[in-house]
Amino acid sequence: MASSTRPRVAVAVDVVEAVGHPNVRATHRSTLEVTKEGHLTERGNCILAVRASKGARDLSDSFKELARHDDSLVVALLLAGDAVDALVARGSRRLEFSDPMSIVIRRGEYVDGRTVAVRSSKAARDIDRGLVARLRSSKARLTLVLLALRIEGLRL
Repeated sequence: MASSTRPRVAVAVDVVEAVGHPNVRATHRSTLEVTKEGHLTERGNCILAVRASKGARDLSDSFKELARHDDSLVVALLLAGDAVDALVARGSRRLEFSDPMSIVIRRGEYVDGRTVAVRSSKAARDIDRGLVARLRSSKARLTLVLLALRIEGLRL
């Protein structure tokens, strides 16, 4: 019988809490964002929630370390009451995690200090419309669960 060795899997989790806002539109084609800012204009069409508990810089060192690999996956779970959505994105060695105010997930590969994942399966416009409708209330609470995953030997 051949011996099978299971690949080592590294996982890091971080959680960000934020609140909804009446101006949440979530119609942007290439990004989604949560911000520590308390206000939101109608032009901020990538923003899902405000008054976030963390910006990119505040994420855990373990999350940042794993996400800073081109072969890592980043899974984002968006929870607002009983409304749930999820996306899968990629990490990148170019991630800076330097912005204190915002967390941005991008469909493309552009990176700045706010970017926490690239090549995302979803942008703001792709998020479940029931979840977005819920986030149009300033009483709504968003929990953003970020998981960074790296599987030894898996080249993406």
